[in-house]
Amino acid sequence: MSSIQSVHDSHETGAVGRDGLPASLVLLLATSAGLAVASLYYSQPMLGVLGADIGASSREVGFVPTLTQLGYALGILLLAPLGDRIDRRRIIVAKAAVLCAALLVAGAAPGIGLLLVASLVIGLAATMAQDIVPAAATLAPESHRGKVVGTVMTGLLLGILLSRVLSGFVAEQFGWRTMFLLAAASIALTGAAVWRGLPHFRPTTHLHYGALLASLATLWRRHGALRRATLSQGLLSIGFSAFWSTLAVMLHGAPFHLGSGAAGAFGLAGAAGALAAPLAGRLADRRGPELVTHLGAALAVVSFAAMALAPMLDVHAQLALLVASAIGFDLGLQGTLIAHQTIVYGIEPGARSRLNAVLFTGMFIGMAAGSALGALVFAQWGWTAVIVLATGSAASALVVRLLGAARRFM
Repeated sequence: MSSIQSVHDSHETGAVGRDGLPASLVLLLATSAGLAVASLYYSQPMLGVLGADIGASSREVGFVPTLTQLGYALGILLLAPLGDRIDRRRIIVAKAAVLCAALLVAGAAPGIGLLLVASLVIGLAATMAQDIVPAAATLAPESHRGKVVGTVMTGLLLGILLSRVLSGFVAEQFGWRTMFLLAAASIALTGAAVWRGLPHFRPTTHLHYGALLASLATLWRRHGALRRATLSQGLLSIGFSAFWSTLAVMLHGAPFHLGSGAAGAFGLAGAAGALAAPLAGRLADRRGPELVTHLGAALAVVSFAAMALAPMLDVHAQLALLVASAIGFDLGLQGTLIAHQTIVYGIEPGARSRLNAVLFTGMFIGMAAGSALGALVFAQWGWTAVIVLATGSAASALVVRLLGAARRFM
C-alpha cells in the first residue's frame, strides 16, 4: 500500500472491524507499540541479578532504567516532531533497526559502562511507540479515532506492565542476557511486519527541523492546559518509576529474599490499570477529563501512602499490601494519562504530534528523575524513603490539578 487512503479503500490487510480499519492493522499497531515501549522496562525486575552478575552496585544499576527513560524523553522531544514532515513508516522501521541493535549490545555487555550506553540508545529508539500512536490517529476515520487510539494505547500500556512479568520469569529461568536477546528478536519481527503492513504517510508540514522544535516552545507558552497536564503527569511518573526501579532490589533483600520472577510478577497487578484505561476514557467523555485527573491522582496518593503501613505487618501481609498498592497507583496513573491526553489533543488539533511530544517528554523526564531519585534514596535511607518520595510526588500532582481547576472557576 502506498497511501493512507488505501487503508480505508481496500481490505487487503484483513477484515475491516467496527472501527473502520482492518482488524489486523489495529492489532499490528497495538502490538508494535507494546513491544517497543516494553524495551524500556525489561531491565527493572532484573536489576538485582544483573548487578550481582556484572559486579555493579545497587546505585550503579539504578542508572540503567534512568538512562533508558531519559533517552526516551530526549527521543520524544528531539525525534517525535519529525513525524509531521517525514513518512512515519520510514521512521518507525529505522528506529526498529536501531532498537534491535541496542538490545543486542545490552545483552552482550560485559560491564556496567557499555550497558548504560546501550540503555540510553534503547530509550531513544523505543520512541517508535510515540510514532505509532499518532499514526493510528491519522489512519483511523474521524468517527472512530478515539476508539482506535484507545486500543493502541491499551497495547502500549500492557507492554509497559507485562514486560516486567516476562523479564522477571526469563531472567530467573534462563538469565538476564537471554531476555535482551528475545527482546531484540521481537523488535526485528515487528520492524518487518510494519514494513509490510503499514502504509506510507504524507508529510503534513515542510517546516525545517529547527522550526519544528521551536514550535514546541511556542505551544508550551501558549497553552496553560498543556503545562498543567505535563507537570502533573511528570510528577505522578516520579513516584511510579521510583517504585518500579527499586522494587526488585528491595524484594531481593531481607525480609523477602525473592528473585527477579517475583518482582516481575508484580506487573500482573499493574496490568489491571492498563485494562481499566478504556473505562477512564469513557468517564472522561461523560463527566469531563478534569474529574478523572483528580480521581486518578488522589488514588495514586492513597495507594503510595498505604505502603507505609508495611512494617506493622508480617511478610505475607506486606506482599499483599504491595500488590494492592501497585494495582491502585497504576490505575490512578494510567487513568490520569488517558484524561491528560484527552485534554491535550483537544487544544490544537493541527499540532497533535507536537502536543503529544511535549506531554510525553514531561512524563518520561519524570520517569527518569524517579528512577534516579529512587535509587539514591533507597541506597541512602531505604524503602521507607522511596514511599515518602512517591507519596509526595503524587500529592504534588494532585495539587497542580486542583489549583488549575480552581483558577479556571475563580
